[in-house]
Amino acid sequence: MIDRFSIALDPTVAISASAYADPAATDIGATLVLAHGAGAGQTSPFMVSFAEGLAARGLSVVTFNFLYTEQGRRAPDRAPKLETCYRAVVASVRARGPGRPLLIGGKSMGGRIATQIAAEPPPGGDIALGAAQVAGVVALGYPLHPPGRPDKLRDTHLPRISVPVLIVQGARDPFGTEAELRPVVARMARATLHVIDGGDHSLSIRRKSAPSKDVIYAGIMDTVVGWVGGVVG
Repeated sequence: MIDRFSIALDPTVAISASAYADPAATDIGATLVLAHGAGAGQTSPFMVSFAEGLAARGLSVVTFNFLYTEQGRRAPDRAPKLETCYRAVVASVRARGPGRPLLIGGKSMGGRIATQIAAEPPPGGDIALGAAQVAGVVALGYPLHPPGRPDKLRDTHLPRISVPVLIVQGARDPFGTEAELRPVVARMARATLHVIDGGDHSLSIRRKSAPSKDVIYAGIMDTVVGWVGGVVG
């Protein structure tokens, strides 16, 4: 079941969102806001597959479009604007399900922005939109650095996250390999690194003998749901 709705960013601007839930699944009692990556919106095959698959396993999921995607622009907005958009989504989802444990996360850039708002208090110190109301963070393919630029690390904020964090990473991800992420995760208070052996940034494996993408993704979904159950349960 998909409930499509809009979220106002200000009186004249809104973005689209979708809430996924499976009435046939046993509800694990939590909602995950899952943000898209830089190059594709909430209706991309990856996002829809994960939203539907996680919902089928009992984890409610909300996806949304960042404003630049909603407006049909290719280049992502700068981080402060992306964070403001994400915080508006957190506030909207919180209002739709008050008292329900809420986790945030996303694919690549979406996961990075989720970690940033979990690590930093929002402008003005309104904790209702900050990490105080987030039970955990899920990053699918964390972009630790741009490909070929390991000197441009995006890790300074990560040790400031106080809630549990799950990072699912391809061992051969050009945005950050397992070897590069391990020391970063070691500096984080409550982080779990789940590695896809041979995986790339899409969390798939290219070699001929590898399991299919559907099999790999199903295993990741099982891992995410099991981890979320441990966090909220």
